[in-house]
Amino acid sequence: MSMVRWEPFRDMESMFNRMMPRTYRGWPRQTSDGDGGSDLEWAPSTDVSETDSEYRIRAELPAVKKEDVKVTVDDGMITIQGERKQETSEKNEKFHRIESFYGSFERSFALPEDAKVDAIRCESKDGILTVHIPKTPGKKPETKQIKVE
Repeated sequence: MSMVRWEPFRDMESMFNRMMPRTYRGWPRQTSDGDGGSDLEWAPSTDVSETDSEYRIRAELPAVKKEDVKVTVDDGMITIQGERKQETSEKNEKFHRIESFYGSFERSFALPEDAKVDAIRCESKDGILTVHIPKTPGKKPETKQIKVE
């Protein structure tokens, strides 16, 4: 029998996420690292759009180097993950307020059935990561009416 660490606030956080608007979900959260410590977890804002030929995901990643971003596709999901590193400051620099979030992030999105997975490409420009997901030509989502009994 393995021991499981009891986290009494996990259910409260789950309830908060279900009840609160999505606006607050991008805010950083305190997460436990399993060793009694905690980290700040944040998620970049994203826009998902569609044209006739492709789907686009635009993620705001200011001050994140493209070398620190990884985009993967697995089992019908596309995941953007990476890290925004805090720059070291000068010894005589004194901060009065810090509003930027640093640390690791991860966002996952379900891919539509007509996504052409082998042709996905990404580009990073001016702090915006754009993921281009081409559509398979001729393959349209099927609409099916289900009879209510």
